[in-house]
Amino acid sequence: MVTITDIKTYIVCPNRSDLLVVKVETSEPGLYGLGCGTFTQRIIAVKTAIDEYLKPMMVGRPVENIEDSWQTMYGSSYWRNGPVLNNAISGIDEALWDIKGKMAGMPVYQLLGGKCRKAALTFDDAKGSCLEELGDNVSKSLDNGFRHIRIFGPAGQSGESMDRLKPDNAPEGHYIDTKKYIYDTVETFKYLRDRFGDWPEFMIDVHEKLTPAETITLAKALEPYHLFFLEDSLPPEQIEWFARLRQQVSTPLAMGELFNNVNEFKPLIVNQQIDFIRCHISQLGGLTPAKKLSAFCEYFGVKTCWHQPGDISPVGIAAHLHLDLAIPNFGIQEFRAYNDATFELFPGTPELRGIYLYANDKPGLGVDFNESLADKFQPGGYRSNFFMSRLLDGTAIRS
Repeated sequence: MVTITDIKTYIVCPNRSDLLVVKVETSEPGLYGLGCGTFTQRIIAVKTAIDEYLKPMMVGRPVENIEDSWQTMYGSSYWRNGPVLNNAISGIDEALWDIKGKMAGMPVYQLLGGKCRKAALTFDDAKGSCLEELGDNVSKSLDNGFRHIRIFGPAGQSGESMDRLKPDNAPEGHYIDTKKYIYDTVETFKYLRDRFGDWPEFMIDVHEKLTPAETITLAKALEPYHLFFLEDSLPPEQIEWFARLRQQVSTPLAMGELFNNVNEFKPLIVNQQIDFIRCHISQLGGLTPAKKLSAFCEYFGVKTCWHQPGDISPVGIAAHLHLDLAIPNFGIQEFRAYNDATFELFPGTPELRGIYLYANDKPGLGVDFNESLADKFQPGGYRSNFFMSRLLDGTAIRS
């Protein structure tokens, strides 16, 4: 019987975001697995949860029983479904799937049933400080072969342009005017359709900035521009409004980036109020719950579009990719290209060729971690005011 002998955690920063890599070592010489538990905004808390709580529990357990290990980790804290503990569980869970694939001599996608497709379709992001700059960047994406392009916020609204409207001694933050946001977003898509026609598939991430009523206003105004999807237009705390939103617009809806708990996304799927699930796999607790979620979505006509921002390691995107390849209801994959340092630190990182993301055929998840370089890429600490959004009078809102 092969057992877990040690669990190590590493925080590294090969680019702009701190990443948490989990290494599970085993009683079989040379056999280990890697997982991703990156929760950049609270990364020390995740590392502590693994080092102080999950590691003592898991050392000595057999590596083969992934489902039992997941249930044990999940239930052992009694209070559960928080992002810190779910990411901690994910790091170990993904590492156990990596080990399982290596023991079988197969890529993880083979253990999940084999390929449904050769590669995972991705989309590109485009932004600009004015409509012309945004349009030029969309042209670059189209020239690179992308048909699906997410507009990273409306052109014409920036934090700097809001500075003159803030009150005296206003606290730091990303200031927005929600009415102007709605107006600028509609004008942005009008411009893009006038310039590029109906062929490109456009989408936008609202990032839960608006009230439910404002969201419906925006969604109805965007109907003539035929979005591929409208993303995270409501916060998890307001999911009951999706029933009203669905009744009033035909635009496909994507939701789930902030979900941790099955009870958050279950009613949206069962009632067919969304078209794409946007969950972050490590936020759910790893590959084990994600494969169940994808199967659940299949029976209600919901496709996957796993969340993959810049703050996820190549091990994490490999877990997304292996699931993408193996499920019939894959939709599209978010992907941020990695820099050279990341490829150096993580040999076997999935490659973007053209508009498709490809996995290698190595056993397990196919990604390794060069521990000898960990000290070279020291964590930089979390620094961002993007998630500190405020209305013009300084009121803190979701971002």
